[in-house]
Amino acid sequence: MAEITAQLVKQLREMTDAGMMDCKKALVETDGDIEKAVEYLREKGLSKAAKKADRVASEGVVSVEVASDFSKASLLEINSETDFVAKNEQFKELVAKTSKLVHDHALSSTETLHTVSVDGMEFSEYLQQNIAKIGENIVVRRIVTLETKGGAIVNGYVHSNGRVGVLIGIKFGKEGSKSACVELARNLCMHAAAMKPQVLSYEELDPEFITKEKVALIAELEKENEELKRLGKPLHRIPEYISRSELTPSVLKNQEQKLREELKAQGKPEAIWDKIVPGQLERFIADSTLIDQRLTLLGQFYVMDDKKTIAQVLEAKGKELDDSIEIVDYVRFELGEGIEKKACNFAEEVAAQLG
Repeated sequence: MAEITAQLVKQLREMTDAGMMDCKKALVETDGDIEKAVEYLREKGLSKAAKKADRVASEGVVSVEVASDFSKASLLEINSETDFVAKNEQFKELVAKTSKLVHDHALSSTETLHTVSVDGMEFSEYLQQNIAKIGENIVVRRIVTLETKGGAIVNGYVHSNGRVGVLIGIKFGKEGSKSACVELARNLCMHAAAMKPQVLSYEELDPEFITKEKVALIAELEKENEELKRLGKPLHRIPEYISRSELTPSVLKNQEQKLREELKAQGKPEAIWDKIVPGQLERFIADSTLIDQRLTLLGQFYVMDDKKTIAQVLEAKGKELDDSIEIVDYVRFELGEGIEKKACNFAEEVAAQLG
């Protein structure tokens, strides 16, 4: 039996925001395995896992560069050790020059970037010189460039604090749709920056992941219902499904039949069923796609029109333009995401990447 120390309990509490006794029990149940303890708390509805064990804080900036004709856009993350250096003018100059270099050469690989020439030297040497001048370790963590051809545009957005950047590519059929798609892509980038969708569509979510998330989501809702019941407030509906991928044609057909039977039992005239059922079916789909609404861009409700999902916004815009509108590329960088905690500290991780 592993020793459950106060430090281990404190660490789990900081990671999950769960109560101290809940954290201690979780560690006892999982024999001190902190990753399993996080999952244990989620399955019991005691943690929303807003904090990740494998993440650490980092500083730096996310930068976006977009071509004037919206045929190309680049997104990159450059990390520094401290926020102070991230605001340094020389660091800002380094970011601007690196962004232009990535964009001009349409780069999507940091390895390639380090071999590109800048100011008469390879970028790797240029970066080392700046590190020496600034006096702090700096690394270009990741870069991506999206390019389009006819019938498509790409636009981008970086949040004012420089910590979140997004690129979205949209395909269309008519040249006259281009300007509207440029504006739409920009607005959708702003939405994604704020709402944090991880992927474009539910089709990118693994079935095993959905099954696992369903257990955690139901536990979370049931836990919240205990408090809502105590306060005398309406309770959350506990969903049978949480993703559009689970709503097969047979599931939707059975639900439609169930809705029609309910209308019949209520004595509603059959002549108006076809006017009522589509709206009720839409509500069923919304209630049964909670994980899509959290994690997928197309499944989220649009911040500028919360009655429609992004997928519905695209459909409506297509009808307005008499065109077929489709998001074909989506990339979102948030500063520091995915940095593994196995490094003793951020400075050492940066040094390891540079070495």
